[in-house]
Amino acid sequence: MKESLSIPRYEHFINGQKYKPMSASYLQVNNPATGEAVAAVAEGSPEDVDAAVAAARQAFNDPAWRDMPATQRSQLLYSVANQIAAHAGELAQLEVLASGGTINRVLSLDLPAIIDLFMVLAEAVKSFPFVESLPARPLPEPCNTQVRREPIGVCGLITAWNVPLLLFAFKVAPALATGNTVVIKPSEMTPTSTLRLAEILADVLPPGVLNVVNGLGPVVGEAICSHADIDKISFTGSTKVGKHIQVVAAETMKRVTVELGGKGPGIVLADADIELVAHGALYGVFLNAGQLCESGTRLIVHESIHDRLVDRLVSLSEKVVLGDPMHPETGMGPMSTASHGEKVMEYIGSACREGATIQCGGQRIAIAGCECGFFVAPTILTGVTNDMRVAREEVFGPVLSVIKFQSEEEAIAIANDTDYGLSAGIWTTDVVHAQHLARQLRAGSVWINDWHMMRSDAPFGGFKQSGYGRELGGSMHNYTETKTVSTAFQRDPFKKSLFRLLHTKMR
Repeated sequence: MKESLSIPRYEHFINGQKYKPMSASYLQVNNPATGEAVAAVAEGSPEDVDAAVAAARQAFNDPAWRDMPATQRSQLLYSVANQIAAHAGELAQLEVLASGGTINRVLSLDLPAIIDLFMVLAEAVKSFPFVESLPARPLPEPCNTQVRREPIGVCGLITAWNVPLLLFAFKVAPALATGNTVVIKPSEMTPTSTLRLAEILADVLPPGVLNVVNGLGPVVGEAICSHADIDKISFTGSTKVGKHIQVVAAETMKRVTVELGGKGPGIVLADADIELVAHGALYGVFLNAGQLCESGTRLIVHESIHDRLVDRLVSLSEKVVLGDPMHPETGMGPMSTASHGEKVMEYIGSACREGATIQCGGQRIAIAGCECGFFVAPTILTGVTNDMRVAREEVFGPVLSVIKFQSEEEAIAIANDTDYGLSAGIWTTDVVHAQHLARQLRAGSVWINDWHMMRSDAPFGGFKQSGYGRELGGSMHNYTETKTVSTAFQRDPFKKSLFRLLHTKMR
């Protein structure tokens, strides 16, 4: 790359310090809203991954880190949360400039959620069952048995470009809480906030516990997934890449958790509050310009309220403010790249060719001062059927497909007729009945009369091809191995009845 002299340069972060790439090459990071270069970051190689893994292994082998008492680890996690809070403004700006997410969202949603997660785990670690004693049993003989949950080891964490700080916290927080060490690869499109956060946390974490290697997925990501001295992989991204990671990681039997794509269905029953649905469903699909895996992209609406709801969806969509993500009044920013924007437009075009109707949006919007950004107008499609491409594939853009239904059985069938199972929702005034319907939806998270309701203490993850394993609540279990330790009470070999199965001539 031809690097501008005015943009900051970021190295890898390995063993508690900045680490220049062995390739001496750098990648350019661009602002999606303006197209301007905002940073140059080290371009990683397998050799850089080797260095990071060696540092992480050395840190893991230190009993002071690996065997840290829960109360001390709790204090450390609180210190991490406080450091993030102290640098929230700086981190938010880096996030917005690289990702195109709005400053309003990052400051009001992402960073409070990140801080909350570290604090929730700081409390949870105090009572986490690192050691459990089982009750005495007569077989095979009276003994003391403990079930221990120990850190897995060195964890390779690979995050997506859309919400890098959130994904950093989703993976790093439980990994550190359970005594692991980390090598994290952020997306090459949005690495700056992750790199800066790693530098900030060096004040509270021992060297080698948290390492960051930048670079391209097919190079650095592949090296992490195939590395013989990495014990676990946690990945967030596309289903296609997630499948490949499982194949690569299987060669060394790594523990793997993957959070992948989604095609969230929201069922709108006939008794639903139209105003609540209109505001909530649009929040569900247009937040971050639809570039969230759990977005509610299919709205399955009872025919009796379909037209009224569509009218309200359209009127509200036309009021969404597109613009510079750094402006506090902006509600929706750009697509991550021009190529991704073109892909979103192709999905809209394919829907029209298959018989859907554009009720609003459906075109690229020019924004003054952000002429190089690819902004897609909030788009509502009606006449969509569940066999259309736009209803089956992950668009990852501000496109809502509205599908009619007549009976609840039909609505449930449509909602579950997908390869994905990350999120689903129900809109109704009868919340008791909604609980019954929620049991029938094949998704890891079901939200009633809202969307994006992700709590730090509640599990988040998918069914089917949306992945496996859980983040947030309960995620510490994903970062531990279970060991059983049994101690026999009987020490006289002649009194051990089972020994006689082999030693048949024992007196």
